[in-house]
Parts: sequence; C-alpha cells; structure tokens
Amino acid sequence: MSPAYGDKRFQSRATPAGAGSEASVLVVAHRTADSPELVHVMRERAAEGAAAFTLLVPASGHGVVFGSDPQAATLEAGRRIRDGLRVMRRAGLTVEGRLGDPDPMAAVHDAVNFGTFDEVIVSTLPAGFSRWLGVDLPRRVAWATGLEVRQVTASGR
Repeated sequence: MSPAYGDKRFQSRATPAGAGSEASVLVVAHRTADSPELVHVMRERAAEGAAAFTLLVPASGHGVVFGSDPQAATLEAGRRIRDGLRVMRRAGLTVEGRLGDPDPMAAVHDAVNFGTFDEVIVSTLPAGFSRWLGVDLPRRVAWATGLEVRQVTASGR
C-alpha cells in the first residue's frame, strides 16, 4: 500500500482466508465510493490475491436535504453505489453493490451478519471533513467484526 493514499491497517483477532481461495472483501464507503484512492487500494488488494468485493454504502445523507427528506438519502446512496460500481468494474474489479442502514456501524453489522467476509476496507474523507473518522469507524469495525480493516483516505470531495 502506498502511504500517499492514507493506508492504515487495524489488525484484529480474525484469521485471513486460506491460501488459494478467493477472499471476500467488504468495502464501506459513501461520498468516496468512486474515488481514485479507493479504487487504487482495491486494485492493490486484488493484486495480493484473488478477491471479490462488496461495496456497502450506508443510506445516509448530509445537509438540509437529509433532514427534510430522508428518502433523498436512499436515492443519493443508490447513485453512489451506481457510480462506484461503474468505476470499480472499469478498473477490472469483481464487485457487487449493497445499500446499507443509515448508521454505518449498523450497516456493517448487517452485512457481516448476513454475509461472509474475510476483511474490510473503509474509505473516508480526510480528517476534519470525515464524520466516520470522528467516531473512529475503522477501529470500531475491526473490533466489532474481528476482521482486518484497511482505512483509505480519499481526497476532499
């Protein structure tokens, strides 16, 4: 991983997928779902060994629109999934999309409880702009899931 992309790994108590098997990687993102930094880290991960990715976008919004129309958050998240999948697939990645709970931790819990994942990538905005970093989401995900978590910081969007 290139430190220029803000790679931070949080080790946990889980064991990685067996050698020769395709790893299942949960990718948690919202505004950064189509960022070049995230795609770069995903391609690096795919180069380490076979991997299938699931893009999880919480149905959360921001600003006045979310407060006045919660359905707008679901529509925005759907657009983020569509745009992220397009960019990721163009980069040659095997990826599916999933809409999650508005609370990112609840979305991760749901995904992990109803799926099988070997590791997680959490994509955030830079410090100072990211609510997810403010609540220490990458470490919380590692602790709650027992999986290795890579945190990538995308440029401001």
